[in-house]
Amino acid sequence: MKWSPQDAMQAYLHTLQLCKTHLNDEECTLGTRNIIQPQCMEFISALAAGNQAKLMVQVTSHQGINPLTIALAVAAKYMKARFVCILLQLQDLENSRAQLSCYDLEDAVELVHGNPCEVIMEFKNIDFAVIDCKFEGFLRLFEIIDVNLRGSIVVVSNILERRIGASIGEAIKGRTGIECVTRSIGEGMELTRIGLMSCCKPQKKMFKRFHVITFER
Repeated sequence: MKWSPQDAMQAYLHTLQLCKTHLNDEECTLGTRNIIQPQCMEFISALAAGNQAKLMVQVTSHQGINPLTIALAVAAKYMKARFVCILLQLQDLENSRAQLSCYDLEDAVELVHGNPCEVIMEFKNIDFAVIDCKFEGFLRLFEIIDVNLRGSIVVVSNILERRIGASIGEAIKGRTGIECVTRSIGEGMELTRIGLMSCCKPQKKMFKRFHVITFER
């Protein structure tokens, strides 16, 4: 994926405006939980749009949609990209649709119910993925997710729930022709860049990047 600073800035501004408009909106909450959390949303939205992601997939936990859902929905709407959100619980479908409609984002997200380890197999060359470590099968997802190795981003949230120290970067390291570097970024965050090794890159083409960002709510 080629980085687009203009798309990143536009998604950032759109998300920032949404946060300002709905931050204290009592009608747009999930029970007692306010889904607007500006400290992470603008960054994630800008990252997805800036990398011009065409296919985005989110795996949620039992808590359903979260601020990262809204962030990716904003990016998907701006970029006219496909965004699929996999929900663990069937009853979350209607609640999530109602929540997204508060922000005029219901048409930007495909809500799917099912076992994430099965549903995610339907998607190939994912450009941007979000995986919640509160989902018990997250380690399995690390092994089977089909990301676009020429340039992708994976956001892993709630990493303190990850009792085993494995990361998606470690899961991908063993693949032939792939390289990755992991760095910690602040509390509860880590960045892994994964891409084709120099010997495997197509000639006369720029290096495509893959990022993994983890964020703890």
